[in-house]
Amino acid sequence: MKPGGQPAGVKQPESIEFVPKRDLDQAQRELEQLRKQSERLQKENERLRRETERLRRELEAAWRASKRQAAPHSRGNPKANPKRPGRKPGRRYGRQACRPIPKRVDERITVALPERCSHCGGRVERESGEAQYQEEIVRRTIVRRFDIAVGRCCDCQRRVQGRHPLQTSDAWGVGNVQLGPEALTLAAILNKQMGLSLGHTRQVLSYGFGLEVSRGGLYRALARMAGRAASTYDGLVETARQAPVNGMDETGWKVGGRLQWLHVAVSAQVTVYAIGPGRGYEQSAVILGAEYDGFLIHDGWAPYYRFQFAFHQSCLAHLLKRCREMVQIASPAALVFPRAVEDLLETSLELRDRYQRGEVSERGLNIATGKLEAKLDRMLEARRRNPANRRLARHLEHELLGLFTFLHCPGLDATNNAAERAIRGMVIARKVWGGNRTWKGARTQQILASVLRTCWQQGKDAITRCVRLLRAPRAVTLDIVPDPEGTPG
Repeated sequence: MKPGGQPAGVKQPESIEFVPKRDLDQAQRELEQLRKQSERLQKENERLRRETERLRRELEAAWRASKRQAAPHSRGNPKANPKRPGRKPGRRYGRQACRPIPKRVDERITVALPERCSHCGGRVERESGEAQYQEEIVRRTIVRRFDIAVGRCCDCQRRVQGRHPLQTSDAWGVGNVQLGPEALTLAAILNKQMGLSLGHTRQVLSYGFGLEVSRGGLYRALARMAGRAASTYDGLVETARQAPVNGMDETGWKVGGRLQWLHVAVSAQVTVYAIGPGRGYEQSAVILGAEYDGFLIHDGWAPYYRFQFAFHQSCLAHLLKRCREMVQIASPAALVFPRAVEDLLETSLELRDRYQRGEVSERGLNIATGKLEAKLDRMLEARRRNPANRRLARHLEHELLGLFTFLHCPGLDATNNAAERAIRGMVIARKVWGGNRTWKGARTQQILASVLRTCWQQGKDAITRCVRLLRAPRAVTLDIVPDPEGTPG
């Protein structure tokens, strides 16, 4: 028995507070207002989220559009405080150099002293002599006439005519006036390698050498030259298919005013261009073949991964550029991921450089590479709220097996810069004169561009070889096609 007469173990009743109905109604009204306000804020938050996402997409689109409209291969904004152009004064001038004395002299001119001094009119006496050299271009076009003897075989009664080593064709009558092989080779270099239009090429031949030719005449002559070089082009394609490493890239190209695609494959010895109606795997396989099983360096474009027998290396330069661009437009919370990816990729390149300098052993390289791959796996396991970061993470997951191939195979390039450099001239040509009007012109473009670029790549004189090609009475394959042992023929 508790004090006060309450039996032990009996629970005291809770006190009940009575709230007036007026206060209850007021509380319900306030609760309803809070609920409506919460719904309104949620809708406003959703609207702002959609607006933010829209603005982010527009910003990314504007960023990409600014890159497309920039000058070819622009390096971005100029430096805030650039160095002063030109040579440095005083001792920091650097190594002084001038043109070397020519090894031959074609014309010797004696310059006599004037009889009187131009300053005071006094008599002048000779003391010594000095030599001065001038290298000049002579504007001269040579016109050759070939008087061709024509006869008939006494046995088979077929027509027979003579041929001189300087001739490039047996045609006469309608085709009796032709461009010489050196003039045509120069036109091919100007148009197919340096990116001048046919109109500008015609002007160079006219202004520089007094050689008058129409754009249509140049087009037809270059097409015939491409026909002569077709066997050499086939040899370059076969060499690319057998090369252990190829870098690939593609860019838009117009044929007849419609968008097509120009593909390039660059190996250690040859460069091959091909113009096709698409940007996919089928067009790339025209160069390398579906069975290519070497190392393929590219920018991560998905169709390249359909070369299922090849070992892939994705270009780290493209990924680094993407991360840096994302950092520039991302919010403080969203830039953490692209900055971490950028640091990881730069660490991998630094590891490669240290191995090449001998600072890291092969075993240390393998261990460090495994740590980098494990770190990237952990980074990709996290969930990303930012849409741009999610896209980057998905792209990295797709590229995962091809990111660090250059560390597993030392000596392999980590970027497809070779293919980028090879396609740069074609991009400039496209911006200057747009592309080809016909598929026949596109075939001429890919053949002659491949031959000229490979000559430059191997350090061989293109003019000498193309002149020999044009003067040959039968189809020949130039010595820029390596033999099966791997050395140029």
